[in-house]
This record gives sequence, structure tokens and C-alpha cells, in this order.
Amino acid sequence: PLPPPFRPKSPRSRPFKTFASSRLHLAISPSPNPRPRQTLGALSDPMGAAPSTPRLGEAGAASPGAAEQMFAALVGDRAYPISSEFWRQLLELPLTQQWPRDRVLQACHAFAQNNYHTKHLAKILIHLVWCLQECTSASSVTSSVYRKAINAAYISSIFLKFIIENAKADNWQELCLDIDKDEKGLEIFPSDQSVEYFLMKGVLNYIGSVDVSPESCYLHHELLNLMLVLMSTQLCSGPSPEPKDVHPFIDAAMLQDSSIVASVVQKLLLNFVRRPQIPSNGSHPVFSDDGGPGVLQRVGSAAANFVLLPYYTFNYFVSASAEGTTSQLADNSLLVLLILIYYRKCISMNESIPTDGVYMSDSNTNVKDAPAFHENPYCKALNNAKDIQFDHADVEGNAQNGPVVSLSFASLFDALGTCLKDESSVLLLYSLVHGNCDFQEYVLVRTDLDTLLMPILEMLYNASRKTSNQIYMLLIILLILSQDSTFNASVHKLVLPSVPWYQERLMHQTSLGSLMVVVLIRTIKYNLSKLRDVYLHTNCLAILANMGPHAHKLSAYASQRLVSLFDMLSRKYAKLAELKNDKALKVTPDQMEADIISDDTSTELHIYTDFLRIVLEIINAILTYALPRNPEVVYAVLHRQEVFQPFKNHPRFNELLENIYTVLDFFNSRMDMQQLDGEWSVDKVLELINKNCRSWRGEGMKMFTQLRFTYEQESHPEEFFIPYAWRLILSRG
Repeated sequence: PLPPPFRPKSPRSRPFKTFASSRLHLAISPSPNPRPRQTLGALSDPMGAAPSTPRLGEAGAASPGAAEQMFAALVGDRAYPISSEFWRQLLELPLTQQWPRDRVLQACHAFAQNNYHTKHLAKILIHLVWCLQECTSASSVTSSVYRKAINAAYISSIFLKFIIENAKADNWQELCLDIDKDEKGLEIFPSDQSVEYFLMKGVLNYIGSVDVSPESCYLHHELLNLMLVLMSTQLCSGPSPEPKDVHPFIDAAMLQDSSIVASVVQKLLLNFVRRPQIPSNGSHPVFSDDGGPGVLQRVGSAAANFVLLPYYTFNYFVSASAEGTTSQLADNSLLVLLILIYYRKCISMNESIPTDGVYMSDSNTNVKDAPAFHENPYCKALNNAKDIQFDHADVEGNAQNGPVVSLSFASLFDALGTCLKDESSVLLLYSLVHGNCDFQEYVLVRTDLDTLLMPILEMLYNASRKTSNQIYMLLIILLILSQDSTFNASVHKLVLPSVPWYQERLMHQTSLGSLMVVVLIRTIKYNLSKLRDVYLHTNCLAILANMGPHAHKLSAYASQRLVSLFDMLSRKYAKLAELKNDKALKVTPDQMEADIISDDTSTELHIYTDFLRIVLEIINAILTYALPRNPEVVYAVLHRQEVFQPFKNHPRFNELLENIYTVLDFFNSRMDMQQLDGEWSVDKVLELINKNCRSWRGEGMKMFTQLRFTYEQESHPEEFFIPYAWRLILSRG
């Protein structure tokens, strides 16, 4: 697993910190070296030699042979001017043919090799932007315009993906995006803009300004896929951004106007919330003049061929999903958003660090060689997003500077609750509750917290089927929320009629807070036996510690699990202490090895000492601040009081155990004074506890400062989040 980007902090608990570096590489099969030059005839075979100038059939009809010739010309060694009729003919083709994998690779090799002098990649990208401009400027968009834009986006993504995966230079010279702006047809091309800036402006402007509709959904889908390909240059860098890194397209995205940035973030979030569906029949008349399948022709044996065109051969279009909420557009919108908000661009050595707020630097910039980063406008836009139900002016009356992302937090809250089983949705929820104060506050005042918490607790319950990174993110979210006392009080007052996914026992009419305690302790026990991850232990205990003083009517099962947690950790502690003593007495020839083993044992013993102390603090906090409201906790402590005896005189625990024994003495004495006919039963003991809880005044209890944990990101969170976001994308194939 990647190193978690966090550490809980407490004034009386030293955080445990470990790091492991990791590097992402593209998992692609090695491909043969590019051939020195591909000819049109080579690619057109077995159709026969292609003519020097490709031609459509009569009246522009696209025969299979004509389509072959057009593609042979695109990847060939002849450079077609940007104003050539060739580009219109190519992009208007109703592309339906299937090419086997070897022919696709052959075409890609030829395109990459010949692109050095044809500059066809830059030209088709410019044509894509022109098509998008036509789509946004026209009051009614014709099928021909949509077809050209979709084809341009898809053809571009095919060849871009190949070039990026096989690039050898760090500065992406293989893309060959520098074109002669004096060429005929480029008179309207902005002279002060690069091709990559022009492209990103056009694509982002379309995504942000055009609503998803049955007509535009296919184009939106292709543009989102193209965005992922354009930004995938990050996969060829290390896990930590460096000043020498060059990512031409995503860097260009960071330079866009604030109005475009805000509209893109808002539209991607709305796509996630609304979950627009692409028509499941896999075709639309907009792509074919005769109403036939056209570019979206369904392919029956997608597994048998690697298809160059069309792209839409995945199962999403072949059969409806079992879950009605599945939306490829929503999923891809979220993935694009995550990559945009977590990107970090280092300030290079020859740049001065501005002080006007345009840049941000790492929190450790006082440390020599610590990186400084340009401010990420997409991250800033997400963090400043506002609920559409409230005015853009904040409570102090300070209006927001510039465009603001505005959407319904209620709809976003509900969408997250529905989609949290998806790992990327968990990362979005983390981004919002950590970075956006308004959204965090909105979540905390909701009365239906179970909408978010039940999916989170169910995933933690099934921790064995989740990745370590996913478990980390879920726990961080709970830790951030548990920092708020209102949240801790609310979860104990929200009663759940049942918990169907909890298999060990029936849980009826249990509070959400009790369920949280049970699941967190279960996660600790699973971690102790399987993962043995100190971070995970610490964060589970941190959440429980934050909840402790606010416990209200904790269930019998949750109370028993809390005391049994102390018992389990104490037995582990005793074994380590015994092992340490045995090692100290044992003489070994290899003294250096013995010292290393002894140091490891001492470190682990120290860790478990801290864990035991935190559990004692949790129990102590409940008994000190909430005893009258938690008779089941008193019963559990009375029932298992022998587990505390070995630590009564321990220097790290004795002050906390004094309070526990004050409670034990009080209730034991009340039981001794009680005249009872027959044996004590559970009901009779609880009746006595409830009766004496009302007279409990806390006399003799020592008041300790409440143990509170807060979430703090590591100094270099980008080392975790950038590779993590890309792994989510790669895991989807």
C-alpha cells in the first residue's frame, strides 16, 4: 500500500510515522520498434495500393475501401495542410470498420514516426477545437458537426495514448505540437497560444459550458476519455512532483481563466450528482444520415478484436447495468476531477516565488530543498464551492472574488451516500470534508448522518475485501468528522432499526454511535491479526477517543467489545514484555543481531503501551463525563474487572486506573450492601447499576484533560494522492 497521507495528532499521544516510497509505471506490453517509414500501400493492404490522394466515393459516400485509404493517408508520410479538404472528409466518415490489434499497432507506429514532419497530431487537435467551437456557437448543432467532433476526439486519443506510452524523451518532443502558425488556414489561430493551451481551452470550455443531453452525451464521453489520455503523462513521472517534470496538457489546463476552471469543476460535480445515462441501444441517428448505427455500430465480439474505431464496444452499451446508478459519464467526470484537483506543479529553480497568492508552497518551505508548488486553481475552486441555497457572500459579508462553483449540497450529499462503494467517490468525499469548510459544516448539521456513515461502516466491516488505501481514506473521513462534538453527540442519538449486513449477531434498535464503536473495534482486531498496520490502529483509536466523552446509551454489545479490546491488547502487551525479558537474559554469539531484535521488540512494546493507554483513556472519559448515561459500560467494566488488575501499579496506567477502580469500588460496595434472595442475574445487576447511576456524583474522580485527536496531512500529501488517483483509473482498465 502507498503511505497514508495523514497522522492523527494529540497533545498526549506521539504519532507513529512510517514511510515507504513507491513508483507507478505504465503496465503496457513491449511493442516492436517503429519501422523507419510506413507507406500508404502497406497499411491499405489487402485493399491494394492506395492512391496518393485519398478520395471518397461518389457524392461523398464512405465505402470501406475509402475509409481505409483515408486512414492510410492520416498515418502516412505525406503532410496534408490544415486547410486541406482531407480533414473534413476524414472527420465526416461514419467509421464502422474493425481492425485487429496488429493493424492498430502498425497504424500507431506509422503515425508516430511520420508525425515528426507531417504534424498531423497537432492539426487534428486544432480541428477538434474548431469542431467544438462550432458545437458551442451554433444555436442548433447538426449531426455532421457532432460526428466530426467525436471522430476528432477519438482518433486523437488513439494516437496520443500510443505516443505517450512509448515516448522516450521527458519533454514529450514526440508529440510534435510546434506548428508553423503562418501556414494557410491558421490565420484565426491565436498567435500567443500554444497548441496544447488552445486544445485544453477548447475542450474544457465545451465540458464546462455545454449541458449533457441525449445529443451531446457521446461527445462529452469522448472528451472525458481524451482528458484522461492527455493528463496521463503523469504516469511516466515519479510519485513525487519534481521541477524538471513536463506535462504539457495538464500544465495548460492549470493556466486557464478562472471562469473556465469554475465551470469545469461545477459541471464535473453535476455530472457525478445527476449521473446522466448514455442511451443503452448503443446508437444514435445523429451519427448516420440514414439513421443506421454509424460510428456507434455495436460490435458483437469485442473481446476478439482490438478495435481502432469505433470506441463504443464495452459492455456498458451492450447490456444494462444491474445497478441503476451506474453512469460511465459520471464515473469519468469524477476521475477527471480527481486528477485535476490533485495535480501539483513544482516551481522551478529559476522561478521566483510570488507573494501575491498566485502560488502556494509546501508547509515546510523553511526546510532546505523543500518543494514549492504553483497554486492549483481546480483544487481551490472545489474548496471554495458553495451551496446553491445560500448567497455567495459569507456570513461576514465578504463576497467571493471571481467565479464560484455553486451546486446543491443536498444533492451532492445524497449522491455520495449512494456511490460510496466506489473508491473514487470515497476520495471525493475526503476531498470535500477536508478541503471545503462549508461542505464539512453542511455534513455535520445533517440529521440523517446514516446516509454517509452506513456505507462507510459497511465497507470497514468488509475490510478484508478492501484495499489498504481505501480503508485509510474511510478512517480519515471518520476522524475528520469526529473532531466535531456535535457530530459525536448526534451519532449516539440516531437509532437504527436494523443492520442487515452485520452477520455476527442481530442488531436491532442500536444507535449509530454504538455501531461505529463495534465496527471500529472489529477493524482493529482484523488489523491486529492480518495487516498489523500501526497507522490503522492509531486512527481507529483516535476516532474512538474523540467519541468517548460524548457516549450516550452505548449498547451492551459495544460496551463489551470495548472492554474486550483492552483485554486483547493487554495479552499482546504481556507477550511482548515476556519476549523482551527473555531476550535480555539470553546470551547469543551474534550480539548485533540480538540488539536489533531487542530494539524491534522494545519499539513494538512501546507502541502497544500507547495503544493500551488510549483505550484506558476512552473508558476513563466515558466513566468521567458520561457515566449516568452509560450503564452498560459500567456493567461491562464490572463484569471483566479482573483484566485491569495486572496494570494497577503500572507507571503509565496507574493514574487512569485509579478512576476506573473508584467506579468499581462504588458499584461493588452497592452490590455488597444489597440484600439478595438467590443469585445475581444480568437484569438484577443492571437494575442496581441504573438505580445507583442516578445517585452517582463522581466523588473521588480525577479530572483529566480530554484526549482529542485532530487530522493533519503529511507534509507531502501529493506523494500519496497523485499515484492513488491514477491507480483508481488504471484499475478500471
